[in-house]
Amino acid sequence: MSDQTHCTLCDLPTPDPPVTADGVEGAFCCRGCLEVARTLDDAAVADADPEDVRAAVRESANDDDAASEVPDGAETAYFSVEGMHCATCEAFLESRAADADGVHEAAASYANDALKVVYDPEASEREEIADAFSGYGYRVADPDADAERTETLTTGVRLLAGGFFGMMVMLWYVVFLYPLYLGGDPLVPFFDPRGVGGQYLFWNVAVLSGAATAFAGYPIFRGALVSLRARRPNMDLLVALAAGAAFVYSLAVLVLGGVEVYFDIPVVITLAVTAGEHWETKVKSRASAGLAELTADSVDTATVVTADGTEERALDDVEVGDRVVVSTGERVPLDGTIADGDGAVDESLLTGESNPREVDPGDDVVGGSVLVAGGVTVAVTETESTMDRIVATLWEAQSTHGGVQHLADRIAGVFVPAVLALAGLAFVAYLVLGSAVDTAVLTALTVLVVSCPCALGLATPLAVSNGIRSALARGVVVTGPTVFERGGDVDVVAFDKTGTLTTGDMRVRDVVGDEEALDAAAALERYADHPVAGAVCAYADTADDHTVADVERHATGVSGTVDGERVLVGRPALFESEGWTLPNALAARATRGDANGLVPIVVGTGGVARAIAVAGDEPRTEWTAVVDDLAATHRVIVLTGDESAAADRFRDHPGVDEVFAGVPPEGKTSVVDRLRTDGTVAMVGDGTNDAPALAAADLGVAIGDGTAMAVDAADAVITSDSLDALPALFGVARATRRRTRENLAWAFCYNALAVPLALVGLLNPLVAAAAMGTSSLLVVANSARALSTESRSVGDTLRGRVKAALARVGGATTPPS
Repeated sequence: MSDQTHCTLCDLPTPDPPVTADGVEGAFCCRGCLEVARTLDDAAVADADPEDVRAAVRESANDDDAASEVPDGAETAYFSVEGMHCATCEAFLESRAADADGVHEAAASYANDALKVVYDPEASEREEIADAFSGYGYRVADPDADAERTETLTTGVRLLAGGFFGMMVMLWYVVFLYPLYLGGDPLVPFFDPRGVGGQYLFWNVAVLSGAATAFAGYPIFRGALVSLRARRPNMDLLVALAAGAAFVYSLAVLVLGGVEVYFDIPVVITLAVTAGEHWETKVKSRASAGLAELTADSVDTATVVTADGTEERALDDVEVGDRVVVSTGERVPLDGTIADGDGAVDESLLTGESNPREVDPGDDVVGGSVLVAGGVTVAVTETESTMDRIVATLWEAQSTHGGVQHLADRIAGVFVPAVLALAGLAFVAYLVLGSAVDTAVLTALTVLVVSCPCALGLATPLAVSNGIRSALARGVVVTGPTVFERGGDVDVVAFDKTGTLTTGDMRVRDVVGDEEALDAAAALERYADHPVAGAVCAYADTADDHTVADVERHATGVSGTVDGERVLVGRPALFESEGWTLPNALAARATRGDANGLVPIVVGTGGVARAIAVAGDEPRTEWTAVVDDLAATHRVIVLTGDESAAADRFRDHPGVDEVFAGVPPEGKTSVVDRLRTDGTVAMVGDGTNDAPALAAADLGVAIGDGTAMAVDAADAVITSDSLDALPALFGVARATRRRTRENLAWAFCYNALAVPLALVGLLNPLVAAAAMGTSSLLVVANSARALSTESRSVGDTLRGRVKAALARVGGATTPPS
């Protein structure tokens, strides 16, 4: 017997004996972990963190330069996976990418039984890829709608066939056997259980029970076999042992001439568990099927306007500034702006908004939306579409294990071998205490049946999957598990002003000085990612006529060389820090602009300011309602890089607790850090300069039309251009956390109560089977229920108000100097 009780790679408990192999140092919980360690070929994994090990496996699987470079024309496919037993199986499947022809990258998700593969469609077909990753106890299949319907039909046929034979078994039990076992008379008189008629009935019941168990329980016994091959006991093994042992025990009793048979037990167990697993599969498959749907709805080519007309190009060959033609019924290939034409776009797949949006020249459209009416020409602004980002962020969210799920995974991994040990100890103990062999066997059987931790294993992933879908239906893409772990505990909501509480649709309202200088400013502002930069570029439409080099971004502006001359564009503070001269007339106009809540942008060349443009935008129409909603249970903060006057309208709102004005990007991060000392902080922003603060917050929320950097730094993305979804996001987070806690509480309480009852003999196998199946079905049913996010519980409301009040009494956090 090995003295190593936990897996060298993933730290889960090992079987006895553990999985080992010559040439691989360590002991492992399953074949997957062993193969991963063989791939790493590094004995130091014994001291590594499991997450670091998994990252190392993924990296080592892509050491080949050819595999690490994804060529043009590569496609992404999503598959469903059967047979993953622990999180390290993800890394094992990913490591097999190197052996699959045409596969460049692979990422597996244990949480959703899914596999993402980036492959060359000219080198391999989807079916070939699925076959290449199958094996070692894993089955990889296409999760498209037809496959799901086929699987549903197959499972339905098994359940119907098993149910048909099972009903005949139960009919004999109700009419003949249950009355006999309860000390009464059979419902049919003259029944002699030991006579010829009785023996015929018993053998008839045995055959029918075997047929019902085989039809309905095939997936269970297959899963048990896979776990034995992997030397990793799983929940299927418990069920298969219980059902099989009950059937074999009953056959032995029948052969020996007894009449106390339990052919009903395997029928009840397999039907209940198969029905529950079928329901679970349907719930879990929605995540991977949704990814497959989004991927299938993407486009690979675009019709690009050229000097000679139009031509079809692969999306990888389309560049920013190209104009693409979109006709009625076609998908917009990439994010862009309507350059010509008009129509209506359906963005429901991306934003959850069911009503088409009318678009005209100048309006933005997102890649992946459908033009349902009209015809337009779109000027491309991003070479990665919003749909691609949503698919990527959905995958990351659904593939990441949160802290609660890590705990549940480890408990489930320990629980199965512990139950097997308890059943064995119960059998021995009853024999030692003088009980009959059949009593000891039935007690052990009851322990096996009642202890199946299906409910525990399902509690978190099903609730999180439902939460992700509910958020997406409300126009929010969840990009990290912290949304559900922290979103319900948010005390402070900090808003960036420009582009978040305001529309971000800045326009130049006034220009003082040399207007021609704005041409050079626009040439530089093309490289800045801020609403004010867009306003300057829109005002001066000759930006493309200049040669630009040495562009450098600053906290309050941008600098560079335009047509051989150094140009500085930004706030007055930038000119002061760079030592450039700011004439009094321009300085006075900047001061007046600040006083009126506008944004002054100074343009200079040769060390001297030449002109000043004053820009402004408008608050979002929904901002007051959103702040009113949040202020009931949260402390609301506004952060802005603008000077104090630009934030006065927000400072005057009664729901806003504090406004920090004149805060540079690094200052926003400092404010967020200080706010975190008072509680859990959610930061809401849209721009590149918000990204550090979004990352620093406990929960970062990006507006969907914001920059890619802001989206990458966020934990959730509001895909619509509206703040209305923000309170709904917090509601989904609270509801998902409640649902997870409900599931876990039920799973723990059930096992804590049922196992001791089985050990002391107060349950029989039939009652145990019904209880186990009911427990799993309750968790699945609870997870599948629609999340109620419209209203807070009384406890949530009171706790939120108390926290907000205490924070206000405690004093405002001062902004950094």
